[in-house]
Amino acid sequence: MSVDQGKGERSRREVLASAAILTLAVAWPARAAGRRHVVVIDKMAFGAPPSGVKVGDTITWTNRDIVRHTATARNGAFNLDLPPGASASAVMSRAGAVPYYCRYHPAMRGEISVGV
Repeated sequence: MSVDQGKGERSRREVLASAAILTLAVAWPARAAGRRHVVVIDKMAFGAPPSGVKVGDTITWTNRDIVRHTATARNGAFNLDLPPGASASAVMSRAGAVPYYCRYHPAMRGEISVGV
């Protein structure tokens, strides 16, 4: 193999590696770029559930009460502990209705509708 062939081979590998990295860089945000939604807990109640939630979106619950709450999915998809003033998030991984409640205050309930 001549010196020129070695440089040509290395250059081809570099181009292929660069193309692979570029492909991943372009594809990654498309997969990971779900929207963010917020549910506020205030006065011992979950705020209105967000609309337009899709698989891959993130829901953040924010506790504005002075007591501890949870956001616990009945299907086990998430179980978030929310001390006073805290926020916690869950990514919606499946389509369908996701009922949730507070383990400490079972009368506190909500439901998120997740589309595809």
